[in-house]
Amino acid sequence: MSVQGETKEKIKVNIREPKHYQVIMHNDDFTSMEFVVEILMSIFHKGEAEAERLMLMVHEKGRAGIGAYPYDIAVTKVQAATARAREEGFPFRMTVEEDNAYIR
Repeated sequence: MSVQGETKEKIKVNIREPKHYQVIMHNDDFTSMEFVVEILMSIFHKGEAEAERLMLMVHEKGRAGIGAYPYDIAVTKVQAATARAREEGFPFRMTVEEDNAYIR
């Protein structure tokens, strides 16, 4: 039931996907390949074959992007991986870079 003279208001909601950031894993000569695979599987939820492929890419090319995430998630994953590496005595290094290729 509408009242005469009633005005309907339209509200436009603009929802955007958050920017994504690429987590980059860097090679070093000390962190074990087994440890890298374990980090990829446990923190980044990669399957064993994908984890091994990424580990070899890092080993051969010096670095590799291992996933794109919203900023907070990317940083949290990097912090968790780095903390675990320090506990194990590895100098393992990861960085977070804006992912310009990520478009939805």
